Amino acid sequence: MGRTPSIDDEVLLRHLGEVFRHFGYEGASLTALSTASGLHRASLYHRFPSGKPGMAMAVLESVEQAFGTILAPLTSEDAPSVAVAEMARRVGTFYADGRLACVLDTMTLRGAPDEVRDRAARLATTWLTAMADVARRAGASAPEAARRARAALVHIEGSLVVARVLDDPAEFQLALDALPGTLTG
Repeated sequence: MGRTPSIDDEVLLRHLGEVFRHFGYEGASLTALSTASGLHRASLYHRFPSGKPGMAMAVLESVEQAFGTILAPLTSEDAPSVAVAEMARRVGTFYADGRLACVLDTMTLRGAPDEVRDRAARLATTWLTAMADVARRAGASAPEAARRARAALVHIEGSLVVARVLDDPAEFQLALDALPGTLTG
C-alpha cells in the first residue's frame, strides 16, 4: 500500500501556482517550488516525473478546471448581462479581487516550453469564445462579438497589470463592473 501524500493535490497545485504567478515559468526555480510546496525535490519529482514542465502543466490544468466553473454562467439560461455579471464576480474571486497576477500571462513569459504556452493559449481562446458566444446571444454579430470579447479580455488582463503595478485593485474592479456593458452592449 502506497504512502498517503503529505500534501493534498489541490493545495499543492495552489502553492505551485503561486510560485509560477510570482516568478513566471523560467524564474520558478525548483528550490522555490520545493519551498512553497513544503516537499523535497525528490518528492516533487515523484509526483511530477517530468519535473517543472509537468508541474506547470498540472497548474494550468487546475486553472482550466477553475475556468470551467468561472465561465459556466455564460452558457446558462440567464439573461446575458446577468450571466456576464456572475462570470465577472467569479473572475474577481479567482484573481483575489485583482491582487493576483494572471497565471496565463506569467506562465508564458520567456523560457516556457511550447506545450505550456500552447495550453495557456487554448485556455485564453476558450475564454474568448465563451465571451463572444454570450455577446452573440445578446444580439451582436459574429465579428462584433469577437471584437467585444477581445476588448473584454484586454481590459481584464490590463487591469490586472495596473492593479499589481500600482498595488491598487480598484482598476480591476472597474474592469469587472464594465464587463456586462462591454460584452452585451
